[in-house]
Amino acid sequence: MLRRPEVRYPWRTNATGTRLESMPYVSTNPANPNDVVTEVQLATSSDFVDAARRAKQAQREWAKVPAPIRGQVIGNIGRLVEANAEQLAQLVTREIGKPIAEARGEVQEIVDTCNFFVGEGRRLYGMTVPSEMPDKQLFTFRNPVGVAAIITAGNFPVAVPSWYIVPALLCGNSVVWKPAEYSAASAQAFYEIFQAGGIPDGVFNVVFAEGSETYDGLERALTEGLVDKVGFTGSSEVGVRIGELCGRHLQTPCLELGGKNPMVVTEDADLDLAVQGALFAGFGSAGQRCTSLGTAIVHESVYDEFLRKFVAAVESAVVGDPTGDVLYGPLLDEKFALSYEKYLGWIGEHHTVHGPTGRITEANPRNGFTGGDGFFYHPAIVSGVRKTDELFLQETFGPIVGVTKYSTLDEAIELGNLPGYGLSCSIYTTDPNKAFRFRAGIGAGMVSVNNSTSGAEAHLPFGGNGKSGNGSRQSGVWVLDQFTRWQSMNWDYSGKLQKAQMDTLEIEADLDFRLS
Repeated sequence: MLRRPEVRYPWRTNATGTRLESMPYVSTNPANPNDVVTEVQLATSSDFVDAARRAKQAQREWAKVPAPIRGQVIGNIGRLVEANAEQLAQLVTREIGKPIAEARGEVQEIVDTCNFFVGEGRRLYGMTVPSEMPDKQLFTFRNPVGVAAIITAGNFPVAVPSWYIVPALLCGNSVVWKPAEYSAASAQAFYEIFQAGGIPDGVFNVVFAEGSETYDGLERALTEGLVDKVGFTGSSEVGVRIGELCGRHLQTPCLELGGKNPMVVTEDADLDLAVQGALFAGFGSAGQRCTSLGTAIVHESVYDEFLRKFVAAVESAVVGDPTGDVLYGPLLDEKFALSYEKYLGWIGEHHTVHGPTGRITEANPRNGFTGGDGFFYHPAIVSGVRKTDELFLQETFGPIVGVTKYSTLDEAIELGNLPGYGLSCSIYTTDPNKAFRFRAGIGAGMVSVNNSTSGAEAHLPFGGNGKSGNGSRQSGVWVLDQFTRWQSMNWDYSGKLQKAQMDTLEIEADLDFRLS
């Protein structure tokens, strides 16, 4: 069994639980926990409030910078990320164990996001709206919300923060960012690149803190009127608490939460293609994506064949050193390994497990790989999953995929919606009718046809519904509504008071007219 290391606790306490002093957080390489990547001093709730105060003071001057010039700064950042891409990707792989190919893709996503929003600096359009009265003009404007508090997870330590921070800065907001502690080195590198791109002092602030201090600091900052928008990526449970907190201050946060993402495989699907999608969606990044495949819902007529092909693909996949050509490396951190062992405990007697499970060790190797001291786990395919199982209903953040069968498409849609999440989904079919029926019936915010549940592009809206989020969207032009507020203005130059709905011109018509 795993043990929680002492260093993970941010505070030393005496016998009564009184805090004595702060302690550093040590971020280690999950493939080799003896490799210390960085050490950071964790902040207090007061530090978070101080950062919000600095951001509040800096925001107005940043908002005065013309939007096209702010776009130029975003362009600078994109070029700097390109120039430092390999070093940043290697750091991500070392710190969170993501395979290097995926880490390079993650870094490229920052570049893509910056490239998209460079142009949006010249397209923060309002509208000129016709008035119902003469000598009067109506206008709409996008204004920045103010200070954005961004809290992100570490499974995508640089790409997901860019989804929030790039458009927030472009729109004229200042930012307080709380990244995950276990990806502190990647976060620090991200922050330094942004600062080098020309962001003024106080506009972009990073705070390393554990969860309770962050929550307390956010609550205080909201109470003092220092934070105007909250963006959160993380678990549904924490998202509920943040949503409640923001609601008490009449704010709507941008919540990007967990997922239990279904993949429906129809009777007419290309099974080899479906297996490729299931392999990547289920086990890429060790299943530690919010968009990872939860359950493959397979038509009864092709269930056995799909399962046979899927098991064979997983058996031949390489798990190991993330700097090499592998399907996945270690779990992100020891705490995620502890959680994953709990999910493995949900496997019941009615399930069939295809292959070994648990931590990869000398006593439980995988194709000769013993895992060393790293947090490496066997990929698990569990068939015979029922709709009442925890494995079917709950997010399982790790390399485990359930498989179940269905008989009608309506049944498959019902099963896909049943867990109550609504982030991502996919359907494999050669029948357009099934694809569109599935899209109309499924509750997910993102639908893929003949593609995996993972793989968002930087210019499409990203986000979920239900337990996966509150309907807010990131990426593309849609995220602008998260970081701007519409303001309307009417300008009456008639020289007299004109009252809407009362002083309007009426043109008479002969409504009794009929053709003879």
